[in-house]
Amino acid sequence: MLLMKDILDEKDKCLREKSLEVTFPLTKEDKKTVQDIIEFLTNSQIDELAKKYDLRPGMGLAAIQLGIKKRYFVIVHEYEDGKFDNYVIFNPKLVSNSEEIIYVGEGEGCLSVNREVCGIVPRYARVTVEGYDLDGNKIRIRAREELAVAFQHELDHLDGILFTDKIDPKNPYKNKDLYREI
Repeated sequence: MLLMKDILDEKDKCLREKSLEVTFPLTKEDKKTVQDIIEFLTNSQIDELAKKYDLRPGMGLAAIQLGIKKRYFVIVHEYEDGKFDNYVIFNPKLVSNSEEIIYVGEGEGCLSVNREVCGIVPRYARVTVEGYDLDGNKIRIRAREELAVAFQHELDHLDGILFTDKIDPKNPYKNKDLYREI
């Protein structure tokens, strides 16, 4: 079972590396890692399990956060209380986005950033991402609002970018009035 200690901290240089394309068919290790991530993220969003296993809530995790330098991530989105959609995408690419920019009002978080971070992270309100599923089939996912934020956050990880990089250190709430809060 995946635990918080398995997730790299922001100080780890590995998180700044660009992840490499995945080749198909997937290895048994990659398939197991995907299942472990889904279990971890789901448990982290269920209060009693998060407390039991000492997990911080998270909805996304990129392979690089586990020290695996491959271009894939998993998002477990709780769309209704206790109901989850799992998104697993290999070699993802952002193919279109809205002009509208949003930000998460209470701030973005990251399982690799173990501290409070203030400021806004501008993100597209809607995105379309293409990539491949577990079997190597081409997939296309349209996401909006918080799900769109999660996709952009995880895509950044694959390029060695943390959400903290997108906050202006001199003016953490810069251009706040130009964007819509979610």
